[in-house]
Amino acid sequence: MPSRRTILTTAMASAVAAAVSAPNAAHAQSYAAYAMAYFKESPNLTDDSYALHLGVSADGLEWTPLNQNNPVATPTAGMQGLRDPFILRKQDGTFTVLATDLKGRVFNLNNQYIHVWDSADLRSFTGYRRVKLHDMATHSWAPTAFWDPTRGRYAVVYSANNGTRDVFMVNYTLDFVNMGAAQVFFDPGFNVLDGDVLVHNGAFYLAYKNLANNLLYVSRSATGQPNTFTTLTSGLRQGSAIEAPILVKSNSANTFWLWGDSFSPANAVFYAWSSADIGGNSWTALNQRAYTAPMSSKHAGIVPITEAERAALVTRWGAPQWNRLKSYNFPDRFVRHADSVGRIDPFPMEPPADQQWRLRAGLADASGVSFESVNYPGRFLRHANYAIRLDPNDGTAQFAADATFTRTAGLADASWTSFRSYNFPDRYLRHSGYVLRIDPVADATGRADATFRVTY
Repeated sequence: MPSRRTILTTAMASAVAAAVSAPNAAHAQSYAAYAMAYFKESPNLTDDSYALHLGVSADGLEWTPLNQNNPVATPTAGMQGLRDPFILRKQDGTFTVLATDLKGRVFNLNNQYIHVWDSADLRSFTGYRRVKLHDMATHSWAPTAFWDPTRGRYAVVYSANNGTRDVFMVNYTLDFVNMGAAQVFFDPGFNVLDGDVLVHNGAFYLAYKNLANNLLYVSRSATGQPNTFTTLTSGLRQGSAIEAPILVKSNSANTFWLWGDSFSPANAVFYAWSSADIGGNSWTALNQRAYTAPMSSKHAGIVPITEAERAALVTRWGAPQWNRLKSYNFPDRFVRHADSVGRIDPFPMEPPADQQWRLRAGLADASGVSFESVNYPGRFLRHANYAIRLDPNDGTAQFAADATFTRTAGLADASWTSFRSYNFPDRYLRHSGYVLRIDPVADATGRADATFRVTY
């Protein structure tokens, strides 16, 4: 007859096996949205935040930063800062967040630890800890993770140097506490950085940066086991530099996205490609008109979520109490004020708050809209001699009329927005030479100049 200890041990083992083999609880639901984890940097450090930030999106392209774009969790050990956060949905439907243990722009090349949080629903974060991945005199950067059904373990993949070159290492774990032994996961014979793994139809796709030519690539493995990946694509890059690839499957279509962000905080821009065949070599660069990442966001991780989860996250953390206005025909530029002049400038810009606006009920007509500066409260965009300025509200009827606009369907694209002047209704807010003014609109160029996306 088995002993009490044997029965208890067997029961515990069966429970663990059931937990790790159970299907992801959220699989029974329909993914209809996405969550993004990120940290922040801006060119002159004014918007830097080396903590965990969250954003959500209904379509995977237009993102809403949560908690006013402020942190939802901050590391309290190690370097007390993070980079490269990643969200993993575990087999039981809950989440684990991983991140590089770094703060600021001076990189620690000898750190064997990463940050870890547990979360039931991304509305709170518990069990914060640093876990050690290896004993080598090297870093542990940009952790990503996926479920390996062959091993019945989670694979934690990260950038490190194995003494020969920069490679991806892997540790296998059940609980993100006992991390197992490190081993080489991907070593193509040249230096690599920033891996991200997407599991699709039983195959494993690894996106990475080749440090020899600074391009992004996608590779594939039938099993997801170490050193079994074969590169599928030609090198990809947008802008002057690219890193931090993210592979995402659309919830609603046979579409895949590859995201990457620029290397330098002075040009902290996300870029994206799309493809109908993740196993092929056909990636199309998306126009920046198609997507908007959270302001100042860097090296993100993206996970699919349900609509109920998205709504719960907005309820818990709140959507921003401000907006940004994105130019239709120059989608890398946003409406901002500079020296009290209204204009459109490339993102990123300093200070970032110059592009943040509170859309108030129209000062002259509550059915319209007036644009109050976030960093200069009490100052509004108004026209004077048809030029747009940022001026303090003097309380006069003239100022109220000059600072009020009527929202209309976008003149160049009805899914966007145009703004007609309240007191000169034959004129629209538009840019000309990147400077804002109100003008009559009579041609395609004018319609494009007068069209904006109200975003975050």
